[in-house]
Amino acid sequence: MDNQEEKPNQLDTKERAYATGKRKNSIARVWLKRGNGNIKINGKSLDKYFSRPVLQMIVNQPLNVVQSEDGYEIMATVRGGGLSGQAGAIRHGISKALSLYDISNRPALKKVGFLTRDPRVVERKKSGLAKARRSYQFSKR
Repeated sequence: MDNQEEKPNQLDTKERAYATGKRKNSIARVWLKRGNGNIKINGKSLDKYFSRPVLQMIVNQPLNVVQSEDGYEIMATVRGGGLSGQAGAIRHGISKALSLYDISNRPALKKVGFLTRDPRVVERKKSGLAKARRSYQFSKR
């Protein structure tokens, strides 16, 4: 009975939407609520955590799609992987949280592919090869 009442607006007691985003080996936990546009990642501001503008742009992409850059306050914790994977995981988490917060955001985010988990991960190293696909140099003599 509680599940049916909870389903329509997936918000907690503090009016926050929660979602988990993943990319490569990174996992991001994202809480999203109405606010002034602050984005905190692991307790740091967005520009302190991601110093490269490209990574900041990746994190902001879902907000640009729904045209509400300053409409939501976002708190995220992310672990694992490198900075690029972490930025992608946060983007995935923000997108999922936006669609849970307001179902009308879902079609726009789905169209640009932000709700789909990117399945690409590092290929494992094979025995007898230098790397995953790179073989050792062939010597004829």
